[in-house]
Amino acid sequence: MELRTLRAFVEVVRQGGFSQAAKVVFATQSTVSKAVKQLEDELGLPLLDRLGHKSRMTAAGEIVYRRAIRLLAERDDLQAELEELKGLKRGVLRLGLPPIGSSTLFAPLFALYRQLYPDIEIRLVEHGSDRLSELLAAGEIDFAGLLPPIADEFAAQVVRREPLMALVSVDHPLAQRDAVTLADLRETPFVLFEAGFALNRIIREACRRNGFEPVVAARSTQIDFIAELAGAGLGIAFLPRMIATQRTQVPISLVLLDEPGTEWTLSMAWRRGAYLSPAAAAWLRLVRERGEA
Repeated sequence: MELRTLRAFVEVVRQGGFSQAAKVVFATQSTVSKAVKQLEDELGLPLLDRLGHKSRMTAAGEIVYRRAIRLLAERDDLQAELEELKGLKRGVLRLGLPPIGSSTLFAPLFALYRQLYPDIEIRLVEHGSDRLSELLAAGEIDFAGLLPPIADEFAAQVVRREPLMALVSVDHPLAQRDAVTLADLRETPFVLFEAGFALNRIIREACRRNGFEPVVAARSTQIDFIAELAGAGLGIAFLPRMIATQRTQVPISLVLLDEPGTEWTLSMAWRRGAYLSPAAAAWLRLVRERGEA
């Protein structure tokens, strides 16, 4: 079994098809298709159920995919350690951060890191927590900013804890309240982030604990747009306090969400037991020195 064929199969699954996978691995679609067929022949089981231009994993494919991403991550660890052994002078720090809160929390840390280690290249990706967890598990990034629950395969350092604030229009009946519960908002539409954002999961699970499913008026990936929609009266939005208080350009009222289990806790996570390059270890030291805010 070759890592080349495993990589081709993994990218077909990730990218949703052979043509997109071919672009990622810098090969032709035919080459990727042959690599997956070679892997299937070697294992003696079909890995993909091909339906026209689409395909989905078989039961065997799910097992191979789960194992393959770990094998490929281990290969990356091996290559990283060998590069360090050969005396690599420049390093790379691969970070995955969520759009919510990253600029406020990490911009000063980036500046300090750059000042201390000017030759280290920082590769930054931004996604919701669910996608960042996948990238971290696959070894494609060294660290990810995640919200709970954090999988056992990751170690984590808490960076910040914040209560959530409900963003309501200034003429909303609850605008003058000091605090609200989700029960108070049961009949009110919500403005949420797109799927994949852990903040959505926090809100939805808290609503279910209160015995209802929220009515979603709109979704977006843009914090400012979500705040504008809430200010315009489309629905209630939710943001961590430190982010909500920065939305001063929007005429809006901020009301504390007094609801157990809704605290926004951002942690810096990494693969438990994985090799950390000197560049990654230096970042982790700074995060730990800063401690929990």
